[in-house]
This record gives sequence, C-alpha cells and structure tokens, in this order.
Amino acid sequence: MLRAFANLAGRQVHFRHGGAAGGVPLLMLHASPGASKQIEGLGDALASARHVLATDRPGNGDTPALPISQPEIADYAHAEFAFLDALGLGTVDLYGSHTGACVAVEMAIQAPDRVRRVVLDGIALFSDETAAAYLAQYAPEMHPDLAGTHLPWAFQFCRDQVLFFPWFDPRTEHARSLGLPSAPALHSVVLEVLKALETYHLGYRASFRYPARSRLPLLQQPVLALAAADDPLQRYLKEALHLIPHAVTQPVGSLRAADRVAKLAHLISVFLDS
Repeated sequence: MLRAFANLAGRQVHFRHGGAAGGVPLLMLHASPGASKQIEGLGDALASARHVLATDRPGNGDTPALPISQPEIADYAHAEFAFLDALGLGTVDLYGSHTGACVAVEMAIQAPDRVRRVVLDGIALFSDETAAAYLAQYAPEMHPDLAGTHLPWAFQFCRDQVLFFPWFDPRTEHARSLGLPSAPALHSVVLEVLKALETYHLGYRASFRYPARSRLPLLQQPVLALAAADDPLQRYLKEALHLIPHAVTQPVGSLRAADRVAKLAHLISVFLDS
C-alpha cells in the first residue's frame, strides 16, 4: 500500500491506500495501540480486488490528535467521515479491529446511508467493572523524559500485550498462547506507539467508555463479525452476534496461522461482494 496525507481544515491525516478505483471503497480502521501499519498486509491482500484505504486514527501513528481533551468514539467516527469528505468519497464499506471496530460501529450508526457493509474483527463487550479497571490501568498517560524511561516502557507495553491479557496483570490465568511475535513485527508496533506516545491512550480510553451493548442493536447494515480463536475478544463474539440485527460469522483460526491474512482477506472479500 502507498502512503499519503490528506489535508483537512487545520490538520492532516496519514493514511495508506491501494487497489483500483471503482466500486465501493473499503475503509480499514486499526486496533490500538498501533496504526495503519499494523493492517498493511491485510490491506494489500484486499486491494487486489477493490480500492482500500487505512487511516492512522487521530492521536496514533502519524496523525495528530484531535483538539479535544477527552475524545469519544463518536468523535473518531466524525473524524473518519471528515477524512472521507476530504477525498471526495461517499459510500464505503468498513473493516474495524478492536478499537477500530468501535469506530466502525459508530460510523455505521451515524450515517447509515454512507456505510454499505461492516466487518468487525474483534468487538469488546466489557462489563462495567472490567471497563473501569481498564480505564484505570490499561493505557497509562505517558510523556518523554530525559532519563529515557519511556523507551523501555513502550517496548515492554507492546511485548506484554502479546503475552498477557490484560497486559498489566501477568498472572498465569491471564497468559496468552501466542508466544512472542517476530522482532521486526514487535519493533514496528513499538515505533508507532513512540510516535504518538502522549496521545496513544486517548483512543484506548474512548473504547473502554464506549457503550457497545446499547449501540450494536442499532446497526442496520449487513455485518460480518469475526474473532480469531486466540483473540482475547473472542469471548464476546457470541453475544455480539445476538445483539447485531443482521450479522453472520465465519471461523478464522489462529492469529499466528501462516495463512491467516490470505484466509481473512478471502472471507472479507466474499462478504463484501455478496
């Protein structure tokens, strides 16, 4: 995928794009704490059959934060529509992962005439107690310091997310089965977090406040709801399918499967083209 910046009123949005023009474009919304870089491989696979765009959400990667002290998911949805408007795009399909899934849901509710189909790859339905714990501990506010303590923190934060869920409670019962990613993959996520060190937490916290249980039933579009077998949010998939009026699902295997990207791209393409 190619990289570019879109100029909006008073700010820029960094995004990746690829594929041929024509048909309904697919807007891809990444998970926290990374940026569009983390879904570039899937975007490349999907771009063989459609126009694909993947933004860095405001306050992540190379897109500056919104001028709001406590943005909510609705604010991020508005920001994505502003991006689409800047590029002259009307109706789109949406793919959202984790925090990006929350934004996709809100976009589809806000403007059902502009969203044709929705793919949710991991949607959280946290209890009030869990959401409060994550708000307090999951995404701490960070700043650079002259001792450089933020540098090892960013590495350990990204590494421990792969090893435990939640990452801040490394007890045996919270261990994940994934093992460590490759060093280059981990390095890539760490770099994105460091780019947006002082604002990465804003999107996370908005997702923990998002009332997904009351919002999912408002979706009018066909929805493909997915979650890998070893995705921590897989535990919420059955409930999400019950809440979404027009939802289907497909098994997607493991996050570490060698053919994961190809299989996921195929499932998404079949759904979007049906």
